[in-house]
Amino acid sequence: MAHFYHPASRGFLDTAIYSAKSIPSDAIEITRAEKILLLAGEARGQDIAIGDNGRPVLVEPTPDPEAIVNQERWWRDAELDRVKWLRERHRDELELSQPTSLKADQYSELLAYMQLLRDWPQSPDFPDHVHRPVAPGWIESETQ
Repeated sequence: MAHFYHPASRGFLDTAIYSAKSIPSDAIEITRAEKILLLAGEARGQDIAIGDNGRPVLVEPTPDPEAIVNQERWWRDAELDRVKWLRERHRDELELSQPTSLKADQYSELLAYMQLLRDWPQSPDFPDHVHRPVAPGWIESETQ
């Protein structure tokens, strides 16, 4: 029995089901082992493409642009949630006329960072995660 991959239909064919005459001329003959490997890759979420050598190969799927945008918005929202308690604590301490845990310059940096997070979706670099707003270094020690 011969196995084939047909790029146009993104499907597999074999001579146990299809007659040799009914298999499209642009189908690529593959081994049984290649078919198993390609099907396993698809099951893991990979795509099948035609490689430079004209043979089917597994490739990582092209990211969905909408999913990337949603992921970056989720990151931004989670980051705001992670740091907003610092702002709230500082405000509470001021209202209670207590010494503040943050210095005035730290509080200003915190507010500036939170504004950068809010503005991130409007940035021309959005949603490239490489250009995400960077938290001031001292925030890590405060949020652990």
